[in-house]
Amino acid sequence: MIIVTGGAGFIGSAMIWKLNQMGRKDVIVVDDLGESEKWRNLVSLRYEEYLNKQVFLELVVTDQLPWDIEGVIHMGACSSTVEKDCDYLMENNYHFSRILCEWALEKEHRFINASSAATYGNGKNGFSDDPDRIEGLKPLNMYAYSKQLFDLWARSEGCLDSIVSLKFFNVFGPNEYHKGQMRSMVCKAFHQIKNKSKVSLFKSYRPDYADGEQERDFIYVKDCVEVLWWLYENRQANGLFNLGSGESRTWNDLAGAVFRAMGKETVIEYVEMPEEIRGSYQYSTRAETARLAETGCPMDFMSLEEAVDDYVRGYLTAEDPYL
Repeated sequence: MIIVTGGAGFIGSAMIWKLNQMGRKDVIVVDDLGESEKWRNLVSLRYEEYLNKQVFLELVVTDQLPWDIEGVIHMGACSSTVEKDCDYLMENNYHFSRILCEWALEKEHRFINASSAATYGNGKNGFSDDPDRIEGLKPLNMYAYSKQLFDLWARSEGCLDSIVSLKFFNVFGPNEYHKGQMRSMVCKAFHQIKNKSKVSLFKSYRPDYADGEQERDFIYVKDCVEVLWWLYENRQANGLFNLGSGESRTWNDLAGAVFRAMGKETVIEYVEMPEEIRGSYQYSTRAETARLAETGCPMDFMSLEEAVDDYVRGYLTAEDPYL
């Protein structure tokens, strides 16, 4: 059995889709559905069982899971960068991950963890995934700090020799619809264009960046799960790695790709950025991917234009937009 935590979420459900493609249906989905719409991500997927995360945690700590477990793909976390409940983030993102990692290592299960590029803060210290440099990173929000704490713990305990922790950059793609304001700009732009025939992007407040020329490392969720599957199968490849395209593209590029995929003329308006985020806004991100490439992991990713076209034409405009 393969455990996928956050299995009803964005990347987690995409990972189950990939497992199903590889003929694997022996999956335990762990999540906290509550009253959210995440359940829709599970409808077309095939898995053995669903467990609420608290029930799952109790079974783990009491060593009562009734299945033969092969590995854990730990995508479960609160991913909101504006979450204010710090104790919740500590318990959900840090302590839960530690407990699960320690259990997996004790049982000799494969363990893959979702970290975040948000740990890089404003990026002034670069985007190197060298574990010896992570102490110098300064996260700008509590979500990022909770992810940073796990990576620091894993390094100090020597766990990075036996597990994978992935710093995801700007992931977009099908099954993100439940994320509200945390949805990707591709998804938001599609609906803005559909409803208003234009896209709103933040103005720049730095003279070295024109409006809309702020940059991000965008990566398609289908490319992410290809990497996850390869790392899951190749247990010799362990460590802390960035998971991004390795390229920076502008918000203008992204918006233009969405307009083209929809067959529409590009119309962009530039709006004021909220004052509360101006001081912590990232103007450029780009994953350093050499360490991941050195493992032998295939990294033939779609271009931004190819990925946006696949997402828009294959899902956002489809009757059934789910994987």
